[in-house]
Amino acid sequence: MFGISPPGWIHTLGSLPAIPAAVYMFGRSGRIVPRSTAGTVYLVSMLIGAATIALIAHQQVSYVIAGATLVLLLVGYGVERLPWRQSAKRYIETISLTLTSFLLMLPAVSETLRRVPDGHPLVTDPKSPILLGAMGALLVLLIAGVTAQVIYLRRHRQLAQTA
Repeated sequence: MFGISPPGWIHTLGSLPAIPAAVYMFGRSGRIVPRSTAGTVYLVSMLIGAATIALIAHQQVSYVIAGATLVLLLVGYGVERLPWRQSAKRYIETISLTLTSFLLMLPAVSETLRRVPDGHPLVTDPKSPILLGAMGALLVLLIAGVTAQVIYLRRHRQLAQTA
């Protein structure tokens, strides 16, 4: 079904829970919250996705995305342990984990457009206007989302300082 191999299904089903977990956290908190149940689901799913990419990757960019995702996950989930100012840690955590969600959605959207509907996908050419538009829309969402997160964090920090 959809031309996905058994290892591809392991990768897809393993990483799929990260999407609703991210949507939930963005909707509820405006960011990925590492120290939460949804944050744990997100981390485990992202690790499964990054670890299983070697089973299915056909292009070098897949390894680059997986490697960048792993580094950003380590930064986002590990920055709390560093002896830095709390506000700096919160910015680094928020931005790095938002970038992981972007790196999750790039191949998710691309592969969906290139496989659905089964047998007659919406996109057959990597330079398709639909695919390029979808990738551009994700980039715009990333820029707008990170900007909104930084503004929120800055305002929240300023309010905490005046209180």
